[in-house]
Amino acid sequence: MSASDLRYPVGPYLPPTDCSPQWRASQIDHIAAAPADLRAAVAGLTSAQLDTPYRPDGWTVRQVVHHVPDSHINAFIRLKMTLTEERPTIKPYREEAWAMLEDARTTPIDVSLALLDAVHDRFLRILRTMSSDDFERRYVHPDSGEHSLSYLLGMYAWHGRHHVAHVTSLRERQGF
Repeated sequence: MSASDLRYPVGPYLPPTDCSPQWRASQIDHIAAAPADLRAAVAGLTSAQLDTPYRPDGWTVRQVVHHVPDSHINAFIRLKMTLTEERPTIKPYREEAWAMLEDARTTPIDVSLALLDAVHDRFLRILRTMSSDDFERRYVHPDSGEHSLSYLLGMYAWHGRHHVAHVTSLRERQGF
């Protein structure tokens, strides 16, 4: 397996070509499942296993667990901005730098698992009530351009699966 395979165990994110109500419902289901899936993926890991990188030169499992709510909090804020402003320009963040901060390297993972539960509860309350027109609202990312909320939905549905697979594939390879 190449390093790129380990980096993208579910493949890279592919933007949606079909933003039908059925597709959106399936993506919302993925977002709903992400907290429990991540919790199950890390269940029973020792501190040493949590501090194991999921790939060479990659983040540790602990950093991955802390990264997911960091990222999904940003998604939640981007969603709310886009629903309440016209074509807002969102603020990117340096996820690599965030992962090196003390909280991402040493905080017990239960803190971020609880945070992910809470963020997803709020996220889902909005997603499940959005109209088709709402999903077509757009925001601007300074680095990647203009995107619809359907794009954001698909991205974060993928993002949860992507990082759960980092943990589960490591566990499989290492026999954890």
